Amino acid sequence: MPQGFTDRDVPEQSGRTFLVTGANTGIGFETAKVLAKRGGRVLLGCRSEQRAADAIAKIHAESPDADVEFLPLDQADLGSVRAAAEQAAAEPRLDVLVNNAGIMGVPHTLTVDGFEAQFAVNHLGTFALTGHLLPKLEETEGSRVVITASLAHRGGRIHWDDIDGAKLYGRQARYQQSKLANLLFMVELDRRLKARASGTIAVACHPGFAQTEIGRAFPLIQMAAPLVRALFNTQAQGAWPTLLAATAPGLTGGDYYGPRNWGELSGPGGGAWSSPASRDPELGRRLWELSVEMTGVDPGI
Repeated sequence: MPQGFTDRDVPEQSGRTFLVTGANTGIGFETAKVLAKRGGRVLLGCRSEQRAADAIAKIHAESPDADVEFLPLDQADLGSVRAAAEQAAAEPRLDVLVNNAGIMGVPHTLTVDGFEAQFAVNHLGTFALTGHLLPKLEETEGSRVVITASLAHRGGRIHWDDIDGAKLYGRQARYQQSKLANLLFMVELDRRLKARASGTIAVACHPGFAQTEIGRAFPLIQMAAPLVRALFNTQAQGAWPTLLAATAPGLTGGDYYGPRNWGELSGPGGGAWSSPASRDPELGRRLWELSVEMTGVDPGI
């Protein structure tokens, strides 16, 4: 398993195509920027065309020849997810799907499809997009699905009898649920891919504690950020585990990557620890079946 991985270790990516969700800001932007700099074609999956245009301009300022393109995507809307997948599937090839988009700590909100927003954006949107794009990914041997989890998964549990928080809603508990769901999905997806001897693998990563916008719903996090900048990763450093998962040669499906220092809070990328619950096969199968039911998307594996 690779250790000590940074952006300097990203190999040349010419001829490869990536879809990075949530690519206009934070970890997603830094990931897209490095992939493009290394010669990859990068589709930026974003809600806002203007914010995507701003991100593309920043990438071109550093890499004038970068091959980057806006792909409209709102993971809170399963119709938008389907349309984005159709556009991405029209590409000549798709090597890596980087499921990075997410929200954190928002008040109890239902999406247009009627689902609790954190579970919907962080897990259901990821599940649906991946399900739609699996046939395209499997056309390319060595392709990957990368799913972004979080240290927060360790305190998570799936509220099977109240999945949308109608009975009880806590911002942090629901974020933890969504991040546990990310890892359960990755493990179950990779198990199913292995069972069919697929040339596609699924892996997961987390950024540790990085200075991004995702914590904007928690004022205390924003207030504390200036105090801890010396200890934790910058936004660019927070992308290192994602870049590892997306590009490092010889990865094993089902593996999980994160920062290696300070209890996985910062530092270069390497192997990460995931909770026993995140690798429980019964929970993984149950979540898969629930996700198919909720999204109407059956990956068919």
